[in-house]
Amino acid sequence: MKAKPIPDRERLIFALDVADIDQARHLIRTLGEAVQFYKIGLEFFLSGHYFELLAELKQQHKKVFADLKFFDIPATVGAAVRQLARHEADFCTVHGNDSMLKAAADAKGRMGVLAVTALTSLDQGDLNDLGFECDAQTLVLSRARRALEAGCDGVVSSGLEVPMLREQVDHALIAVCPGIRPVANEDDQTRVVTVRQAFENGADYIVVGRPISAAQDPKQAADAIQRDIATYFSD
Repeated sequence: MKAKPIPDRERLIFALDVADIDQARHLIRTLGEAVQFYKIGLEFFLSGHYFELLAELKQQHKKVFADLKFFDIPATVGAAVRQLARHEADFCTVHGNDSMLKAAADAKGRMGVLAVTALTSLDQGDLNDLGFECDAQTLVLSRARRALEAGCDGVVSSGLEVPMLREQVDHALIAVCPGIRPVANEDDQTRVVTVRQAFENGADYIVVGRPISAAQDPKQAADAIQRDIATYFSD
């Protein structure tokens, strides 16, 4: 199978991890055309303005990744995904076992369902603490295979594991890669790659948050990443 045809400027997903709608709107205005795809997750969900902002982004013709990591009994997961699909999110995330993933895939409508494999903040010691008797690559591959069988559209995975995914499942699954660090990393992400490494490894999308939001000029930082992406795909 061939890689997914995706407009270059949509391959960057900005993690809009802020506490309130005023901060969110300010960042969106600041970033302007530098960002076409936004991830909004649990922190902003608790602001009480989640679906208001989602609607505003869609009205601006932006794409939205609703990173809510659903995990519950299959019937509840399916119902939640069905409700979210009504708001025209482009992607959502689901944790859990085969039946939860299948319930989400059955309810997704036109929305893409991404199975979470192993959080990029987890190292081998963390996986051991959680009771996984395998390394990160084995866990990611197992969950990816199950996601494909369940009817999911893709996975969220560190860029470190994407080469193995492409080898085992080719491009049958979208690969969305967080933990992207254009410069030296000093935060809580442990399994990280650069922009170019992620795409060389086979990523379809990258998720970038703090390297943009914490920059002195967030738009300039986003534009620099967009140039890196454009350069890579024009080579």
